[in-house]
Amino acid sequence: MTADSLEMTRRNFFALTAGSAFLAGCRAPTTSDSEMHAGPADVTLRIGPVLVDIAKGHTLSTVGYNGKVPGPLIRLKEGVPITVDLFNDTDAPEFVHWHGQIIPAAIDGAAEERSLDVPAHGHVRYRMKPQPAGARFVHTHVMPMSDTCRGTYTGQFAFVYIEPKNNPGQYDQEVFLATHEWEPFFGAEEMEESEQDAGPPPPKQPDEKPNGWEIGSQRFTINGRSLGFGEPVRVKQGQRVLFHILNASATENIKLALPAHRFTIVALDGNPVPHPQAVDVLELGTAERISAIVEMNNPGVWVLGTPMDDDRKNGMGIVVEYAGRSGEPRWIKPPKSIWDYTAFGEARTVPPPDETIPLAFGKINGGTGHFNRWTINGKEFDEKDAPRALVKGKRYRLIFDNQTDDPHPVHLHRNSFELARVNGKPTAGVLKDVVLVKGFRKVEADFTPAMDGLTLFHCHQQLHMDYGFKLLFNVT
Repeated sequence: MTADSLEMTRRNFFALTAGSAFLAGCRAPTTSDSEMHAGPADVTLRIGPVLVDIAKGHTLSTVGYNGKVPGPLIRLKEGVPITVDLFNDTDAPEFVHWHGQIIPAAIDGAAEERSLDVPAHGHVRYRMKPQPAGARFVHTHVMPMSDTCRGTYTGQFAFVYIEPKNNPGQYDQEVFLATHEWEPFFGAEEMEESEQDAGPPPPKQPDEKPNGWEIGSQRFTINGRSLGFGEPVRVKQGQRVLFHILNASATENIKLALPAHRFTIVALDGNPVPHPQAVDVLELGTAERISAIVEMNNPGVWVLGTPMDDDRKNGMGIVVEYAGRSGEPRWIKPPKSIWDYTAFGEARTVPPPDETIPLAFGKINGGTGHFNRWTINGKEFDEKDAPRALVKGKRYRLIFDNQTDDPHPVHLHRNSFELARVNGKPTAGVLKDVVLVKGFRKVEADFTPAMDGLTLFHCHQQLHMDYGFKLLFNVT
């Protein structure tokens, strides 16, 4: 672990409250401010080639931020404006997306929103106000299509932690862990679905064309290192350790466990949950973040890793080592569990929305040697189509109706949404910007647009997004 990705000092944790305060205080970038043109930036990201030693004798060539993978941990203060410098040392234009932040479309970093790009061998500077507080991240938003050397297949990602204005919580150590997959390959097998949530069984599908290309990976890392390579997470008995965990994969939804320990979930996607709960296994769709406290009360040398044996052997894990302990890291298979967002929310019904927007997710099998296509309400994304009009300040309910057998981690830019119903179960108070909608399941979420402009909705699975799974809103 490096000093950039792991901070050992005691810090106050954010208040376990959530609500409309997250949406307050937005303003457009002050591009005319004198500080835009003078002095060093508060945050500088340089996009460029980097070599990553992920295992002994195994070095990967990719593109990253500031010469490392993950990029440097970026700590900001909620609501305090900053100047950002973006440099692109590559031969192709890039987009830098501030995932989970409520900021103007011009600097959100998405082509569909007509955001600023960073020209090849070029430079962009702008101002932004970081918000809301909590664990966010920054990543490329290029659409690589079949080119697995670009987009989120690369090492262009970094944690962003926005310090809240009020911090009553306490912990002893803070650890940032970002998972990623490498050496992608095309295969014909459908992506493996994890255990389904409680509910009716999936319907039988009629015979149709064979499934198209899917993406698999050969190597796995946490913080750019495969299991057993690099420094362990070092802890002491009796500590309360706050783990911030990011799934920075292009395609993989993951599970993680730490044998002989439990995770007390305190925040999802950086937003404090109403009811922190202890779980044995974490589940994160692509781009989801979990913040969890672990009581270090079982001394030893352990593997924090995926329950999937093959993926763990191929690197998806990291060693957690107690002070004064040594030896081979231990792995114990965790009990089976079903991930349930509603466990962290309030068992009540949220207020009715002003308008409901059904979003049915569909799949058109591509057949052997071709790519699948993805639809929302029967239509693939077409940049020529007019965006769906929304009104700022109006409460909308999005119904994510997954009519496919693939899990979809769906993401709404420039907003947080409140889960209202998960697979028929009402809930309230859980704020997120990505939610994993499993095969043939349905999730309802409410949001109130706080800023004008174009807002992108998409599946965060890179291959799905590239091949049609996008929708554009326009807030006025």
